[in-house]
Amino acid sequence: MAVCEILSVGTELLLGDILNTDTRYLSRALASMGISVLRHSTVGDNRERLAAELKNSLERSDIIITSGGLGPTTDDLTKEVCCEVMGFELQEDSSIVEEIRSYFKSKNADMPENNKKQALIPVGGTVFKNNHGTAPGLAIEKDGKCIIMLPGPPSELEPMFEESVRDFLSKYSDGVIASHTINIIGAGESAVALELGDMFDGENPTVAPYAKQGEVQLRVTAKADTTDEADKMCEPIIKDICSRLGAIVYGVDAGNIESRVVSLLVQNKKTIACAESCTAGYIAKRITDIAGASSVFGCGIVSYSNDIKMKILGVSEETLRAHGAVSEQTAKEMALGALKVSGADIAIASTGIAGPGSSCNKEAGLSFVAVATNNFIHVQKIETGHKNDREYNRYVTASRALNLARLVLEGKIK
Repeated sequence: MAVCEILSVGTELLLGDILNTDTRYLSRALASMGISVLRHSTVGDNRERLAAELKNSLERSDIIITSGGLGPTTDDLTKEVCCEVMGFELQEDSSIVEEIRSYFKSKNADMPENNKKQALIPVGGTVFKNNHGTAPGLAIEKDGKCIIMLPGPPSELEPMFEESVRDFLSKYSDGVIASHTINIIGAGESAVALELGDMFDGENPTVAPYAKQGEVQLRVTAKADTTDEADKMCEPIIKDICSRLGAIVYGVDAGNIESRVVSLLVQNKKTIACAESCTAGYIAKRITDIAGASSVFGCGIVSYSNDIKMKILGVSEETLRAHGAVSEQTAKEMALGALKVSGADIAIASTGIAGPGSSCNKEAGLSFVAVATNNFIHVQKIETGHKNDREYNRYVTASRALNLARLVLEGKIK
C-alpha cells in the first residue's frame, strides 16, 4: 500500500498569515482513494531546508505531494528543489508559455516576463494543466518514488486535483476508504467513550472519537475495493452506535446542528424564531448561515437589556426582580414572547453569563435555553465550566438552544 506525505511550502504559512486549507483537502481526498497519509509538514521558502525535508520524506514515503512555491518569483523554489533532489532537468515548454500568455490576455493584461519561469517543465515528468491560474502542476517519478507539485491557492489546487491528479494517483491506490461522521450533542467525549469503549478497537471498520466545541463526533471508517462495499461495512456500526446513544445523536454526516435544524424545519414545513440575550444574535446568525433558511426563519430578537426583554418579549418585571435575567423563568418567558411576536411554530431563547467574570452571584458559563411551541415549553440549564472563555460559552449555549429545537422537530421532547 502506497504511503504519502503532504509538504506545504511557504513562509507565510509558518507566520500564520494564511490558513492552510490545502492539507485538509488533500488528506480527505487521498483517504477516499485508499492512500494513507503518514505525515503533514510545513517548510518556509528556503532552499536548504526544503531540500532536507524532501530527502527525509522520500526515505519514509512513496508519494510526496507539495502545495505552494510554484509562482514566478525568486522565492518560489518548490519545482527547482524537487527536481534537484530527484535528479530531473528543467526545460522551458513553449506551449505552456503560450497558455500562460493567453491566461493574462483573458484578463486584459500582458504577461510579465518572469511568468516564463512557470513554463519550466521537468524532462520526463507529467504536467497537470491549470485551468484556473498560471502555474501548471507537475509530477516526477523515479525508483518507485513520486513527487507531485501543486499550486498553493485552493481555487487552483482543488480543481487540478479533481480534474487530473486523482486519475494519475489511481495506480497507487489499492482500494477506497469510506468515512462517516456521527454528530453528538448532550454528552462529553469521556461519557461517549465509556458507552462505546468496546467499539474503538476494531481494525476495519474503525471508530474514533473527536471532541468539538460543545459536542462530540465519531468517525466510522472502512476500507474496501469499492465505495459501496466500504459504505456497507460502515452501516451496521453506525446503526449500533445510534441505537446505543439514542437522542443525543443529531445526525450522521449532518455537518452541524444548524444544518440539521434547518433541514428538519423545511421537511416539517415549520418556522422558527429566537430571542437571545447572552448569545447576542449568534443563534440567528448560525441559522441564516444555512442556504434555504429564509423559508423557515421568522425573526431574531436580541434582548440584551432587561428593558427590551420586558417591552418587546413581555418578560414580567416581577420575574426579573424575583429570579434575575439569568434564570429558568426568564428563559421561558423570552421564548414565549418570541413565539407571540413572530407567529412562528417554534421559538428558542437564550440567557446567561458569557464571561469572563461572574454577575449577580452567578458564575460565567451558566446559561438557560428554552424552546416553546403553542403546546408546551421546555428549559435546559447549562454549566460549561469555562469561566474565562466568552466565545466558547456563547457558541455552546447557541448549540444547545438549536439542539432543543431539533429534539422538538424530531418528536423527542413534547
